[in-house]
Amino acid sequence: MAPKLPHETETKFLIWAGTGTDLIFNRNIELPGFASFPLLERAETRAVLKDQMVELTGLASKMGLASIVDAPTWMANAKRAAALGYDATQLDAINQDAVALMCEVRDEAAGDVLVSACIGPARDPYTQEPPMTVEEAHAYHQPQVNSVKTAGADLATAYTFNQASEAAGVARAAKQAGLPLIVSFVVETDGNLNNGQRLDDAISEVDALTEASPIFYMVNCAHPSHFRSSLTDNPRLRGVVVNASRCSHEELDEADALDAGDPEELGREVAELFAFHPAMTVFGGCCGTDMRHLSEMARRVVT
Repeated sequence: MAPKLPHETETKFLIWAGTGTDLIFNRNIELPGFASFPLLERAETRAVLKDQMVELTGLASKMGLASIVDAPTWMANAKRAAALGYDATQLDAINQDAVALMCEVRDEAAGDVLVSACIGPARDPYTQEPPMTVEEAHAYHQPQVNSVKTAGADLATAYTFNQASEAAGVARAAKQAGLPLIVSFVVETDGNLNNGQRLDDAISEVDALTEASPIFYMVNCAHPSHFRSSLTDNPRLRGVVVNASRCSHEELDEADALDAGDPEELGREVAELFAFHPAMTVFGGCCGTDMRHLSEMARRVVT
């Protein structure tokens, strides 16, 4: 039996969402268009994707934490996968295969593990583009949500969204499929979405558009120093998935080398966020992080 969802328990969950930089810089694996899902098609790289999550679940179990393993499907949606030559039939199969691989990890793990399908935005989340309407986003994301639901995901996480309207569309798609959904927004160095919207306001907007259907919200792909001062005691905000680097998205995009930051410092900063925001239950690493960062976060959050 799968463990309770994070909003149903006081158990803390460890997560490693930003595995792409680990694959590129630490494991020397090329990602076409920064997409991880094509790696599922080769035995040797498929094994690496599984090994990353086995490491995560092992650390979580050792530290007395539950964990969430994300299927590598962030870019496995129609527009972003089309450039890599994938059509709708292939995407359905690969989304289901990705979830199946993570179910293997869950079923072989010693601790409590949930399988989440990673849902990414339709366009580059680090740029400002005309927003999708809620209806457009609902129709666009429904096929992927249906695929991962069919494959047996415990939940889905909409990562790195920068538009409340698109996030609301995903939430409606997940509700229609009967799949629990976490919405995770990406913020800039000022703690706001890149259109200037405050995080609390984005959460309120999505809740108003969806009858509060997301189980809760998170922040990802930002360093704690970027959003620490903008966090409130909003009980709907229950997780942080942080970058290792203090650099802006523009600076990271232009960088030729990995900025892994300071794992010990990052662990302290995440623990401080949890101390000041008791509603938090999910934490972990995004871009630039590896097991050193996750170990420091876990050690400091649980003590």
